[in-house]
This record gives sequence, C-alpha cells and structure tokens, in this order.
Amino acid sequence: MDYNVKSCVNSGIYNDLYEIASSDVDFNKFKDSSVLIAGAYGFLGYYLTASLLLRNDLYSDNCKVIALVRDRKKAEQRFGKLLRRDDLTLCVQDVTEPIKAEHADYVIHAAGCASAESFKSDPSGTADANLSGTSNLLEFARKCKSKAALIISSLKVYGVIYGDKGKISEGDSGYIDFASPSNCYAMSKRAAETLAADYCDEFGMNVKIARPAYIYGTARKDDDRVWAQFFKNAADGQDILLKSDGSAKRSFIYITDAVSALFTVLLNGENAVPYNISDDSSNITIRGFAEKICDVFPEKGLKLRFLNPADEQEQNELNTPLNRLPDALDSSRVLTLGWKPRVDLEQGIRRAVSTADEL
Repeated sequence: MDYNVKSCVNSGIYNDLYEIASSDVDFNKFKDSSVLIAGAYGFLGYYLTASLLLRNDLYSDNCKVIALVRDRKKAEQRFGKLLRRDDLTLCVQDVTEPIKAEHADYVIHAAGCASAESFKSDPSGTADANLSGTSNLLEFARKCKSKAALIISSLKVYGVIYGDKGKISEGDSGYIDFASPSNCYAMSKRAAETLAADYCDEFGMNVKIARPAYIYGTARKDDDRVWAQFFKNAADGQDILLKSDGSAKRSFIYITDAVSALFTVLLNGENAVPYNISDDSSNITIRGFAEKICDVFPEKGLKLRFLNPADEQEQNELNTPLNRLPDALDSSRVLTLGWKPRVDLEQGIRRAVSTADEL
C-alpha cells in the first residue's frame, strides 16, 4: 500500500501542505538529502515534516526526514500511517540529551514549549530545551558537517521596547527581567541565538536564525493558545469569550506562510542574522482577530463576550505615557530573500476554522 501524504491526512491539511510544497522555496536543495527536525510532532514541526514528505510524493525529491520526538506514542498519534513510509524515521529522545541520529544534511530546531503554563510549572525545563537543546543540535550538525542548521527563535527575545514606529525590526532590543522565572523562555531564546552565532564564528558553520510571529492555523481543540480557542468556539458555533479587553496588538502569520518562510531562511538566509517571520498585513489586536472570525462566518451568528464587562470598552495599547511597542514585527528583511506571504488573515481564518471541523 502506498502511504502517500494525500491519503493519510484530511483534505484541509493536505491543501495547506500542497501550498507549501508548491511554493517558491528552493526545494531542489533538499533533493537526495536528509533533514532532521527536532520537535517534529508539534504544530510547526508537523507541517515542516509533512511538507517535505509531500515534496517526495509530488516531485520525487528523495529527501529523508528524521523526526526527533520526545514521546513515541504522541508521534504515532500525530503521524499515523505516515510512519510506515521509508522516507520518515523517528528518533525518540529528549532534545536536551546528545542527539542519537546518525547523520543529517540539514538540522531544524523546532522543539520546545512556548506555553505560558509551562513557564510557570516548569521554567527550568522550558529553558533547558532552548539551551541544551540548541547546544546538542548544533554540536550534532557540526559533527555531521551539515550543510545548514536553522534555530527557530521567537519574537519574545525583543522584550519590552518603547517608541513610536509601530513595528519591531531585527535590530531592536528591549528590557527583559532576567531574574524572573517567567522570562525563562525569552532569555533562553536570546542565549540560543548567541550560541548559533558562536558556532558560525568558531566552526565556520552555516547557522540561520528565525523569529516567528504568532503562527496560527488548524489546531487540535485542546490547544490552549488564544487563537486556537477562538477557532474552537467558531467551529462549535459558540460565542467568543475574551478574558481581557483585547487591545494587545500582535503579528499573526498563517502556518503555510510561516513554514515556507522558515525553509527560505534555512536555505537562503545569511548566517547568524535573525529574520522576523511575519505578515505585515496581519498585524491586528486580539479583539480585532476575534471580530474578524465573527465577520468571516456571519452565518454562525457569533458574538464577542467579555469575562469582565468593563473590558467591553477597548483601550488603545499605544496610548500610554511611555508608548510601549506592540508585538508587531517588521518583515522587511525576510522579503529580501524573495519570500512573500500568500494567505491573508480572512483567508487563513476561513481555512483554519473549516479544517477544524474535520479533526
């Protein structure tokens, strides 16, 4: 039996994967090579993995994918019949341990936990995945003489920045209280970027750095991220509940655009130069995102509700004495690599919610 990607995933996710696989990414560089993806059963890691498998189906790239995962059972649930393919191999281990795989031409670090709950319950483990995990993967790439490695960082590295320009560019750097356990993720991501630069300088390696915005798309209904809960509400025909006034502005990017941008940075980005991964047209407040969901599905009759009635009056996040910049990223640098987003916010919301009904 041929376990092609199309027969192993639902139609909505397949359409997303097809969009990635047929994008302008220079996938020819992956032909007859091997790619290790750490955190492969996560939201982002899954799409990175499955899109390379689909490339093999469509274009005979003969790319071997090594999916590094911490939990075999979760990986089996996530990938299902795809694990019966010859071009996909599981490497079951914690990323904080020396990498057990034999070889990889390319290495992608997508492991770790970005959940605020983990920052509270396991700050040391959260930091270790970024610190030891990055060190182990870079050391593995060095020993393998890999062609390139990609460290997926975060917009959280920017900290608190004040100004009036509206968007954050890669040269900006703000305040982070490094003595606070709640900043375990942000500080360890900063250190991971420094380590990437160290390996470039000391060993002459090709190591790329990406700082994604808030990536959204089809997610499991138990996903606790704000946008995922909004999508669950919409898929179930429920009103959307906001636990704040929703004035915080964020950079959002649809999963297919995020993955194609990450591949582009890995293959064509400059070494140790960070790239914001965002869609400037999708910079919007949390309230605006929720309102957009309601607008996209008028037939559902969705409304916004507020946990605190006083929050119905929206505040202007930028209207503060010190003018703190929102988490809105400037994507100018990654655009110079020839990448551009394809999926606007309305289309992304429609696709994500529609596919959620199939899960």
